[in-house]
Amino acid sequence: MNYQGVLRKMLTEFGHPIQYYLIFENDFLNMNQLLSKTITIQFVKHQCLNCGLDKPIYRQGFCKSCFFEIPQAADWIMRPELSTAHLDKEDRDLEYEKSVQLQPHIVYLANSSNVKVGVTRKNQVPTRWIDQGAHEAIEIAEVPNRYLAGIIEVALKGYVSDKTNWRSMLKNDVKDESLEDWKQKLRAYIPEEAQGYFIQNNSETHMDFPVIQYPQKPQSLNLSKTPNYTGKLVGIKGQYLIFEDDTVFNVRSNEGLVVSISIG
Repeated sequence: MNYQGVLRKMLTEFGHPIQYYLIFENDFLNMNQLLSKTITIQFVKHQCLNCGLDKPIYRQGFCKSCFFEIPQAADWIMRPELSTAHLDKEDRDLEYEKSVQLQPHIVYLANSSNVKVGVTRKNQVPTRWIDQGAHEAIEIAEVPNRYLAGIIEVALKGYVSDKTNWRSMLKNDVKDESLEDWKQKLRAYIPEEAQGYFIQNNSETHMDFPVIQYPQKPQSLNLSKTPNYTGKLVGIKGQYLIFEDDTVFNVRSNEGLVVSISIG
């Protein structure tokens, strides 16, 4: 069987275990069904997720010119504290910015390699946690816009990380932590203007990933250096495919690449 299309991050469905789907233009793959199977990934060309042209991908699946022009790649995406739609101030496209920034956002703690703080739109829970490879997460605050979520995250970054160690996450080298305890400890550091959005009573969400074998020394597959790779799939965690030889492939960081995938 052979499938071809442009890579976008895998769609996920919460379950035990989580279900993963690779969606192409005219087809899709349930990746869980490929566990223990040998698959070949071959690079075909680039295809910017915005303009569709065969131009080198710069970041986030976009070519360089699109990355610096379109609102989907603006700085406030990665740094929510830079959001200005609540002030009616445009960055690149005010209508788009209002549609994304002026909706409920969640500030959360997740444990994927260590306790980290993060921000996501409410409608992206628990997808965001799954994409990070977190085995547990808890919501700290629910706020009405992205800016407020951003200033909470900035305040809490002084006490917990805002990054995931991808190698530790993939090796399942995880510290046992009580996110509830961390949540209560961090409450005092939430900025005064956002204190009223703290979530009092909730519980942790636990994620169960479809992994048969964790890598001992994960080695990232770079399709620009290795345009043709064959390996046995033994796990999926976060947005990574894990292979028997410790090769790991980050689907999300390869968005915008057209690949051919064959099974068996």
